[in-house]
Amino acid sequence: MVQFKRPQKTIAAPVTVSGFGFWSGLDVSLQFKPAPENTGIVFRRTDIPNSPVVDAKIVNRVSGPRRTTLVKDGCSFEMVEHVLSALAGLQIDNCEILSDRAEMPGMDGSSLPFIDALVKVGIVQQSAVREVTYVTESVRIGDNRSWIQVEPSDNNRFELCYQLDYPTCPSVGQQMFSSTFSLDGYRSSIAPARTFVLKNEADQLLRQGLGARVTYNDILIFDNNGPIGNKLRFSDECARHKVLDMIGDFSLLGTDIIGKFTAFKSGHRLNSQVVFELLRQAGLATTDQQRVSA
Repeated sequence: MVQFKRPQKTIAAPVTVSGFGFWSGLDVSLQFKPAPENTGIVFRRTDIPNSPVVDAKIVNRVSGPRRTTLVKDGCSFEMVEHVLSALAGLQIDNCEILSDRAEMPGMDGSSLPFIDALVKVGIVQQSAVREVTYVTESVRIGDNRSWIQVEPSDNNRFELCYQLDYPTCPSVGQQMFSSTFSLDGYRSSIAPARTFVLKNEADQLLRQGLGARVTYNDILIFDNNGPIGNKLRFSDECARHKVLDMIGDFSLLGTDIIGKFTAFKSGHRLNSQVVFELLRQAGLATTDQQRVSA
């Protein structure tokens, strides 16, 4: 199969985004900086001596609840999926991200604030080409309760569909959102979709000492009547946000992707297993990597 390879991209100038971490409640500042071609996406901790670096690669992902975390040599970056999704959504391949905390700022629970900042400073093409990974085999990852179907794309595109089902919360209920990736489509239809949680889940997190700074204005918190103290941007915003997460998590592959992905009630864990499956199909997955995905 002939692969179309586009030029790699980075940003034209540094830009800073500040907020607070939803889990920790701590103020955090991110500075996005241009990076040379073939650098990839790298995170750097400025609050730790020698400013250690962690590459945004699947081998650095560790398992954890409700978010994607990267760890290398004891240095961690938490809730990176919305940042990664914004970069992938703009096809920014090379970028250094300086952070003064472990947890990324939650902003409004979507990728839109990061998109706005990155677009404002501009995106530039580089000389090297971006590699492409093609899905070559059909496989289903997961079980009857939650799964992701991975298939070759008949359209030679990056296609995503998420099927969401919350039978215990009628205001969320069943939703489905499908998208064939494009830069304009991502910015208008996916990036604004915010993270969400049920009211009883939020109460449980508060009892655990997590999310104490988060208000109803910051994310979508649902009871049986709908989001409390907030309004939806899309009727299927929850399903759209799941697609946003998929794009961010899949970017840990480090290449563009051509394939069709249909998800049912899946999350970050299955997203990471899809990345390992793509590495396997490309002949790049090692035994150690397969163990990490479990």
